[in-house]
Amino acid sequence: MAQQVSGLKFHGRIVWTVWAWLLLGLALPVRAAQPLVVKLVLADTIQPVSAGMLERAIAQAHAKGAEALLVELDTPGGMLESTREMVGAILSSPEPVIVYVAPAGARAGSAGFFLLEAADVAAMAPGTNAGAAHPVLEIGKLDDTMKQKIVNDTEAFLRSYVTRRNRNAEAAQAAVEASHSYTAEEALAQHLIDLTATSEAQLLATLDGREITRMDGSKQVLHLTDARIEVVKPSVREELLSWLVNPNIALLLLVVGGLLIYLEFNTPGTIVPGALGTLMVMLGIFGLNLLPIRYTAVLLLVAALVLLLLEAKFGGHGALAIAGIMCLTFGTLTLVAAPIPEMAINPWVAIGVSAGFGGITVFLVRLAVRARRMKAKMGADAMVGKEAQAMEPLAPEGHVLVEGEIWKASSNVPVPKDARVRVVGHEQYLLRVEPIEQRGAPPAA
Repeated sequence: MAQQVSGLKFHGRIVWTVWAWLLLGLALPVRAAQPLVVKLVLADTIQPVSAGMLERAIAQAHAKGAEALLVELDTPGGMLESTREMVGAILSSPEPVIVYVAPAGARAGSAGFFLLEAADVAAMAPGTNAGAAHPVLEIGKLDDTMKQKIVNDTEAFLRSYVTRRNRNAEAAQAAVEASHSYTAEEALAQHLIDLTATSEAQLLATLDGREITRMDGSKQVLHLTDARIEVVKPSVREELLSWLVNPNIALLLLVVGGLLIYLEFNTPGTIVPGALGTLMVMLGIFGLNLLPIRYTAVLLLVAALVLLLLEAKFGGHGALAIAGIMCLTFGTLTLVAAPIPEMAINPWVAIGVSAGFGGITVFLVRLAVRARRMKAKMGADAMVGKEAQAMEPLAPEGHVLVEGEIWKASSNVPVPKDARVRVVGHEQYLLRVEPIEQRGAPPAA
């Protein structure tokens, strides 16, 4: 009986201990999960590849339930169409987007200024600048009315979301209309950005607990204490496209690939030059397709190729070649309607490629034309001009040894055995020869 009572007391203690732990656990505050911040670094020109990277980063932040997307920005600007796509992606992002111009020395120039102002939180590091957002035409020269329309449209696009973000629309418009640029301190004073921060850690610490207003008017408090940063790395496809979107790389691929294809046509069966050249040409065309192209420049390139081919085939004492190289140079220089200098073809690359490609094309085509004009010499035709040895006396006919072959030959003068003769012609398969000693010999006294 005593043992039963002791056992009941023991079980009772266990039950009370479990209940005590449960009550204590309920009484303690539940520790929140560590917040996640997805980070994307945009340190390049703004073009279709940049737009794709931003959309992927926004999707990744949403899929992982991130507290915010942090975009570290350093760009000289870029294409207006890609900028519009990226601004639209930021404004419609399910998670708050923080655009941070950093590190010191970075800039949010031209298109980058539009991205900065579109963010839920706009921040800059000391020693950075933003602005100079006047649109640069990508479609050639336009009249004043059309230019003003484009500028007005761009300003309206910027105002449409700057006012919704409760930022200074007049100062933002000055960056477009007058290409005004602001330092970090000036941008903060003009209420174009929300804060300045010397580092990423300081930025997140300052924003922790801050209430922000989303594009739809809803309020959201940022919880960024001890946030875990997950960096979005570019995919292999994006790295390749970022490399191809460089107009200088695309131009070199196009030119070198064209020369390799021409080499394949002149030496059929080698396979490797043709396959490699085709790949390079396709990559070059794909890269240029991502950039704004002037079609007048394409016409100049076609004219250059025609002039170079005419020089090689008919000869123009170099005049056609010079005209072709000049057309090629102007065509490559103006091929990309670059909104910023960083997206234009380097002048030295254009000159070097034009001169090299022009010279090589004329040389190779001229060799091909010359080879086609030369008749293939076989049989008796190939023997004319060769030296031979009489295998027997020629009086007037006999046999001679030419290039290791035995031919029947005739001579107008007697030729002794083993004498050296030269083939001067033929009648079907009968060679006509003359003694070498008598050809050009001085007349007898």
